Amino acid sequence: MHLDDRRRTLAEAMDIQGRWPADSPWVRRAILETIPRHRFAPDRLWAWNGHDAYVPVDRAHDQDAWADLVYAGPEDSTIIQVHQGLPSSSLSCVAVVADMLDSLMLEPGHRALEFGTGTGWNAALLAHRAGAGMVSTVEVDADLAAAATRRLAAAGLDVTVHAGDGNTVRPGSAPFDRVIATYAVEDIPWAWIEQTAPGGRLVVPWGRLGHVALTVADDGKSATGWGQGLGLFMPSRGTDQGRAFHTVRDASQATRTVPFERDPRRLGDAHLVFALRVSHPDIRITTAAATGDGFTVHLHDGASSWAATDTRADGTTTAYEGGPRHLLAELQAGWEHWEARGAPPLWDFGMTVTPERQSIWFGAADAEPYLP
Repeated sequence: MHLDDRRRTLAEAMDIQGRWPADSPWVRRAILETIPRHRFAPDRLWAWNGHDAYVPVDRAHDQDAWADLVYAGPEDSTIIQVHQGLPSSSLSCVAVVADMLDSLMLEPGHRALEFGTGTGWNAALLAHRAGAGMVSTVEVDADLAAAATRRLAAAGLDVTVHAGDGNTVRPGSAPFDRVIATYAVEDIPWAWIEQTAPGGRLVVPWGRLGHVALTVADDGKSATGWGQGLGLFMPSRGTDQGRAFHTVRDASQATRTVPFERDPRRLGDAHLVFALRVSHPDIRITTAAATGDGFTVHLHDGASSWAATDTRADGTTTAYEGGPRHLLAELQAGWEHWEARGAPPLWDFGMTVTPERQSIWFGAADAEPYLP
């Protein structure tokens, strides 16, 4: 299948799912016509082998497999770099790119700053909208920054690429009207807000589960906004991701069977998982369908405690845990807290950031922080 055919197939999938932003029609035109994704994809991509490793897929050796990775489904990212066996950079999935650009409310003539250049594709989309010389982008990986600079120049786009840490690099064009990040952070760096003009807007992935859009106050002393969309994001480089589930489990001295009266299959609800991420930020939750219509849930704290549930096709569940903490009890408390507030979706959560603190609330900006 030709690249144009794949692009049309992806566009049709976005249409069917209603994923193109109605309020930002320029996004669809730019992604499909002006700044096609494949022009910013490197010749070597990476794919999961289905078992235990990511393997390279080279355009020169298998053009069809390479194209399939570039133009996968609306929610499929394209891995462009693997470090120590884990993905470290990607072309973000089209659905998330479109949603974040819509949330950014970028207009021609806006000065825009991006953190996380990657291949340069998102910066190219920003430049297409904002105009020549209006976009700066920061990439911590010097090799990725250099490659993105070449791709942007080849596309005839005037974008300034800075190689360095997004927490410390300060492009000289500040203040910016719009700031966007393509990787997740736990705490929004105040330096990003300082570089945004009063009334300016930031769109930033938080907690790897969704992105928020913040508006800087007129006095520049705070930024406030709402959750915008769901999506998995890679963390900032250097983030301590803690120990993996199997490592925590295997190091536990004992495994105990515990009661758990909830239906773990409901943890497939991304809005519930987001609320649990807010109330219990150190508990990592992964879910998976098992053979025979079963369902498994793994929890761990990245340090010393873990839990797991196995739900069979008939709905019966067995729960286990190990380590000093009782993670399933903590999970249930957070779950009850969410339900007691009407089971709000992601979009009912908001964030306020000041130089001193970051708080996440639900319902209204003057509400108390969302805590169990």
